[in-house]
Amino acid sequence: MSFEVDQVEVSEYPELVSVWEASVRATHDFLSQGDIEYFKPLILNQYLGLVKLACVRSKEEKAILGFIGIADQKVEMLFVHPKAMGRGIGKLLMKYAIENVEATKVDVNEDNMAAVGFYKHLGFEVKSRSEFDPMGKPYPILHMQLGR
Repeated sequence: MSFEVDQVEVSEYPELVSVWEASVRATHDFLSQGDIEYFKPLILNQYLGLVKLACVRSKEEKAILGFIGIADQKVEMLFVHPKAMGRGIGKLLMKYAIENVEATKVDVNEDNMAAVGFYKHLGFEVKSRSEFDPMGKPYPILHMQLGR
Protein backbone atom coordinates (compact mmCIF):
# COMPACT_ATOMS: atom_id res chain seq x y z
CA MET A 1 0.00 0.00 0.00
CA SER A 2 1.34 3.45 -0.86
CA PHE A 3 0.63 6.71 0.93
CA GLU A 4 0.43 10.37 0.06
CA VAL A 5 0.40 13.58 2.10
CA ASP A 6 -2.70 15.61 1.29
CA GLN A 7 -4.65 18.60 2.51
CA VAL A 8 -7.77 18.26 4.65
CA GLU A 9 -11.18 19.71 3.87
CA VAL A 10 -13.42 21.01 6.67
CA SER A 11 -15.99 18.40 5.64
CA GLU A 12 -13.43 15.74 6.66
CA TYR A 13 -13.12 16.95 10.26
CA PRO A 14 -15.44 14.18 11.57
CA GLU A 15 -13.13 11.61 9.93
CA LEU A 16 -10.15 13.26 11.65
CA VAL A 17 -11.93 13.00 15.00
CA SER A 18 -12.49 9.28 14.36
CA VAL A 19 -8.77 8.84 13.68
CA TRP A 20 -7.99 10.93 16.78
CA GLU A 21 -10.26 8.84 19.01
CA ALA A 22 -8.96 5.49 17.73
CA SER A 23 -5.37 6.68 18.13
CA VAL A 24 -5.94 8.06 21.62
CA ARG A 25 -7.64 4.86 22.78
CA ALA A 26 -4.65 2.86 21.50
CA THR A 27 -1.88 5.09 22.87
CA HIS A 28 -3.18 7.21 25.77
CA ASP A 29 -4.07 4.56 28.35
CA PHE A 30 -3.63 7.17 31.07
CA LEU A 31 -6.77 9.03 29.87
CA SER A 32 -10.16 8.08 31.23
CA GLN A 33 -13.31 7.61 29.16
CA GLY A 34 -14.50 10.92 30.61
CA ASP A 35 -11.34 12.66 29.40
CA ILE A 36 -11.83 11.34 25.87
CA GLU A 37 -15.45 12.46 25.84
CA TYR A 38 -14.39 15.86 27.19
CA PHE A 39 -11.78 16.43 24.46
CA LYS A 40 -13.72 14.97 21.51
CA PRO A 41 -16.02 17.97 20.85
CA LEU A 42 -13.14 20.39 21.51
CA ILE A 43 -11.07 18.66 18.83
CA LEU A 44 -13.93 18.82 16.33
CA ASN A 45 -15.32 22.27 17.06
CA GLN A 46 -12.26 24.26 18.11
CA TYR A 47 -8.80 22.74 17.83
CA LEU A 48 -8.86 21.53 14.21
CA GLY A 49 -9.71 25.02 13.01
CA LEU A 50 -6.71 26.55 14.78
CA VAL A 51 -3.97 24.63 12.96
CA LYS A 52 -2.63 24.01 9.48
CA LEU A 53 -3.71 20.46 8.77
CA ALA A 54 -2.29 17.78 6.53
CA CYS A 55 -3.11 14.10 6.36
CA VAL A 56 -1.81 10.86 4.94
CA ARG A 57 -4.18 8.85 2.82
CA SER A 58 -3.82 5.46 1.25
CA LYS A 59 -3.57 6.06 -2.49
CA GLU A 60 -5.89 3.13 -3.12
CA GLU A 61 -8.70 3.78 -0.62
CA LYS A 62 -8.26 7.55 -0.05
CA ALA A 63 -9.06 6.95 3.62
CA ILE A 64 -7.29 9.21 6.12
CA LEU A 65 -4.81 7.08 8.05
CA GLY A 66 -3.19 9.85 10.07
CA PHE A 67 -3.06 13.62 10.39
CA ILE A 68 -0.94 16.45 11.72
CA GLY A 69 -1.81 19.97 12.86
CA ILE A 70 0.83 22.71 13.00
CA ALA A 71 0.72 26.30 14.31
CA ASP A 72 3.63 28.71 14.72
CA GLN A 73 6.25 26.09 13.80
CA LYS A 74 4.91 23.76 16.49
CA VAL A 75 3.28 20.39 15.98
CA GLU A 76 0.08 20.73 17.97
CA MET A 77 -1.34 17.32 17.07
CA LEU A 78 -0.19 14.14 15.36
CA PHE A 79 -2.41 11.09 15.33
CA VAL A 80 -2.25 7.86 13.35
CA HIS A 81 -5.03 5.29 13.21
CA PRO A 82 -4.00 2.14 15.10
CA LYS A 83 -4.50 -0.05 12.01
CA ALA A 84 -1.89 2.09 10.23
CA MET A 85 0.67 2.41 13.05
CA GLY A 86 4.17 1.20 12.36
CA ARG A 87 4.01 1.90 8.63
CA GLY A 88 5.93 5.18 8.54
CA ILE A 89 2.89 7.46 8.48
CA GLY A 90 3.89 9.48 11.55
CA LYS A 91 7.40 9.87 10.17
CA LEU A 92 6.01 10.98 6.77
CA LEU A 93 3.79 13.58 8.46
CA MET A 94 6.68 14.87 10.59
CA LYS A 95 8.93 15.10 7.53
CA TYR A 96 6.21 17.15 5.83
CA ALA A 97 5.87 19.41 8.90
CA ILE A 98 9.62 19.96 9.24
CA GLU A 99 10.33 20.50 5.54
CA ASN A 100 7.21 22.38 4.44
CA VAL A 101 6.01 24.23 7.55
CA GLU A 102 9.38 24.52 9.33
CA ALA A 103 8.05 22.83 12.47
CA THR A 104 10.72 22.62 15.16
CA LYS A 105 8.72 22.11 18.37
CA VAL A 106 6.24 19.65 19.81
CA ASP A 107 4.59 19.04 23.17
CA VAL A 108 3.95 15.43 24.14
CA ASN A 109 2.30 13.73 27.09
CA GLU A 110 5.08 12.43 29.30
CA ASP A 111 3.08 9.24 29.90
CA ASN A 112 2.91 8.46 26.17
CA MET A 113 6.32 6.79 26.12
CA ALA A 114 5.98 5.55 22.53
CA ALA A 115 5.43 9.12 21.31
CA VAL A 116 8.32 10.45 23.40
CA GLY A 117 10.57 7.80 21.87
CA PHE A 118 9.27 8.56 18.38
CA TYR A 119 10.10 12.26 18.65
CA LYS A 120 13.51 11.55 20.18
CA HIS A 121 14.25 9.18 17.29
CA LEU A 122 13.46 12.05 14.90
CA GLY A 123 15.96 14.31 16.67
CA PHE A 124 13.74 16.17 19.14
CA GLU A 125 15.09 16.89 22.60
CA VAL A 126 13.23 17.63 25.83
CA LYS A 127 13.69 21.31 26.67
CA SER A 128 11.29 21.63 29.61
CA ARG A 129 8.40 19.96 31.42
CA SER A 130 5.02 21.13 32.68
CA GLU A 131 3.22 19.32 35.48
CA PHE A 132 -0.21 19.94 33.88
CA ASP A 133 -1.53 19.90 30.32
CA PRO A 134 -2.82 23.15 28.75
CA MET A 135 -6.31 22.46 30.11
CA GLY A 136 -4.97 22.28 33.66
CA LYS A 137 -5.39 18.51 33.87
CA PRO A 138 -2.72 16.52 35.76
CA TYR A 139 -1.07 15.04 32.67
CA PRO A 140 2.59 16.15 32.54
CA ILE A 141 3.77 17.58 29.23
CA LEU A 142 7.26 17.44 27.78
CA HIS A 143 8.17 20.45 25.64
CA MET A 144 10.49 19.19 22.91
CA GLN A 145 12.49 20.95 20.21
CA LEU A 146 14.28 19.70 17.15
CA GLY A 147 18.02 19.50 17.86
CA ARG A 148 20.32 21.29 15.47
